[in-house]
Amino acid sequence: MLVIKNGQVVDPGNINGDFDIFIEEGKIIAVIPSGSSENSKGTPDTIPDTIIIDASGKLVFPGLIDMHVHLREPGHEYKETIATGCSAAVSGGFTSVCPMPNTNPVNDNQEITDYIIRKAREAGTARVYPVAAISKGLEGKALSEYGELKAAGAVAFSDDGNPVATAQLMRRAMEYAKGFGLPIISHCEEKSLTADGDMNEGAVATQMGLAGIPNASESVMVMRDIALCELTGAALHIAHVSTAQSVHAIQDAKKRGLTVTAETAPHYFTLTDEMVFPYNTLSKMNPPLRSSQDREAIRQGLSNGTIDVIATDHAPHSSLEKDVEFSKAANGIIGLETALPLSLKLVADKLMTMETLIEKMVKNPARILGLTTDLSEGNPADLTLVDPDYEYTIDAEKFKSKSRNTPFNGWKMKGKAVMTIVDGRIVYDAHQLVSE
Repeated sequence: MLVIKNGQVVDPGNINGDFDIFIEEGKIIAVIPSGSSENSKGTPDTIPDTIIIDASGKLVFPGLIDMHVHLREPGHEYKETIATGCSAAVSGGFTSVCPMPNTNPVNDNQEITDYIIRKAREAGTARVYPVAAISKGLEGKALSEYGELKAAGAVAFSDDGNPVATAQLMRRAMEYAKGFGLPIISHCEEKSLTADGDMNEGAVATQMGLAGIPNASESVMVMRDIALCELTGAALHIAHVSTAQSVHAIQDAKKRGLTVTAETAPHYFTLTDEMVFPYNTLSKMNPPLRSSQDREAIRQGLSNGTIDVIATDHAPHSSLEKDVEFSKAANGIIGLETALPLSLKLVADKLMTMETLIEKMVKNPARILGLTTDLSEGNPADLTLVDPDYEYTIDAEKFKSKSRNTPFNGWKMKGKAVMTIVDGRIVYDAHQLVSE
């Protein structure tokens, strides 16, 4: 048996306070107030063969869920593998991750979905719930076989990395996915507006002599897909929101009762396009870092409930793709091992409560994907223990990820995941909290 005692449990909609959690055979078997004698098995100290975790001074969350990652396998294992990506996930406090389908070969068929799940099972750390391709080969021409992909374990469909260019194919995708009860995750980008842009269109791009990408390259596609959501009644989830205009469109859609949800990433509520100066490829991503006004809109969208989810868009690249001139550098940064402390800053800044943060990083992703997260008797024992007062400096060389492409190296942080438990197993223990 595994017992977590004296922790401050934060599980919105379920329990909140000081509780002891009893775990056996991968399941939660009891949750009782700390110091209570309610448990029929006895107190933690008297139960034979018990591993005790004293979580005094720690926060205990249901396991964090990242519904937008790139694990690169199959096809680009030199950047990341499923094993290293899952190791990075649990190091960052995530018990579940959803890898996007832009692998090589693309996850557009049952065999690739089976492969991803099997490799994750062999890794034995985080749970992996694959997102399958909307279209075959991510080409935007013909739809994948959604029924087979769902049966294999896919939890959503996306052509992430590529927008679905034609409205007709996106309409059919939404109708098809609705029939299987799964959401469409939309990469909203109008390529004709992105063109050959390298960063956000604005004063910084002009100063650096780089081609800019206007906000409209995202927001016009957001508006198109909201219209298709209204037409089809399908569940639409909008990925990596970065602009004020997108936030306003999503807010309006929600007011009209549409089945639209949205996510953003820590870099969009933390950084601006000024981080790109001078030609910093570690701050190059798609969508690009935007203006301070956009950053504020993202922060307010998280605060007022317009944006439902914080996801990382973890995008590993090697130095081969990043240590080049800016226009040739690959888009994307890693985020699994920095997302939690960056997100905790929102609580410190009083933009949201700790309960709301857990809704963004656990409850809402679970609801969108149909997963169970409540820390209740009989449910899977997936938990994240956090030391909210732990202060440290980010050192990318110590990351579990294969890649190091982060703009946050050297940043001083407060708050860190110190233990991650998946299926009742301790898969990450930073501070040796276990006592027997």
